[in-house]
Amino acid sequence: MLSRVAHRIYWMARYVERAENTARLINVNTHLLLDLPRRATPGWEPLIEITGGEVLFHEIYSEPTERNVVRFLIGDAQNPGSILSSLVQARENARTIRDIIPREAWEQINGLYLSVKTGIQPALSSRRRHDFLRELIMSVQQITGLLAGTMTHDHGYDFLRMGRNLERADMTTRIIDVRSADLLPSESGELSPFETIQWMSVLKSLTAYQMYRREVQGPVRRRAVLEFLFRSAKFPRAVYHCLGEVESCLHDLPRNDAPLRTLAHLQRTVQEAPLESLEQRDLHTFIDGLQAGLAGLDHQVGATYFGFEEPRAGAEPEPSPSAA
Repeated sequence: MLSRVAHRIYWMARYVERAENTARLINVNTHLLLDLPRRATPGWEPLIEITGGEVLFHEIYSEPTERNVVRFLIGDAQNPGSILSSLVQARENARTIRDIIPREAWEQINGLYLSVKTGIQPALSSRRRHDFLRELIMSVQQITGLLAGTMTHDHGYDFLRMGRNLERADMTTRIIDVRSADLLPSESGELSPFETIQWMSVLKSLTAYQMYRREVQGPVRRRAVLEFLFRSAKFPRAVYHCLGEVESCLHDLPRNDAPLRTLAHLQRTVQEAPLESLEQRDLHTFIDGLQAGLAGLDHQVGATYFGFEEPRAGAEPEPSPSAA
């Protein structure tokens, strides 16, 4: 397989996953604001922090109102992390590898892009936003299932799974970091009864609430939520499970020694972290290190299989056409 093709498959998967994750964030935040008392509502700015777009947002908009944040995250072409921008990139990557992926998958990605492009204005309204985002999430799930059921499970599919799971792991750490820190003011003891709602929102952002209750079989508590989202080997959006999927893909690929060493270090970091005793500041430091490790693994995959050495964070370096 050519490096260029592997690169396109990998980033197509990452962008599709990014669009779904962003849609989930917006949807859950919309409902969360209805559940919390007015004095405890976190507003919309935490979503900008989760996606890492604070600097760009404040260059474009004067204040983080609901309409501004939703526009920025759904349809702002200036934001490379918006749903529209993610689907533009996913569509372009899919277009260049139409002979590799099933034709139906290309048609679904193209159709989703066109649907989002024409539906941005209605989505800015809170009345129609839920349906818009729910349809988007279901469309991405359909694409994921279509690729799993119709694409040959060869090296190309390995790169697709790697891209998807690295993107999932990264978003899971971002959601835990920002939501657990900023959702409720920690110094306000009178708001402690709403802590369960806070951690439920973390789980629901990842569509993890029902699976948490099924696996943990106990109340929603900080320690148990962190343990589940970081260390579960069975839940598809848990960090450890995502790393396990990447490991499975790497074992199928040649020249995998360096990426596997980087991956093994990340897995040990997740398994050995004292999650039960980490205060919020220590949790933030731990997650910062984990995100740096995920970026390092992404760079290692790029250097090994896509023909470049040091890609910039968030960028898609142009690969050489050598064989992956």
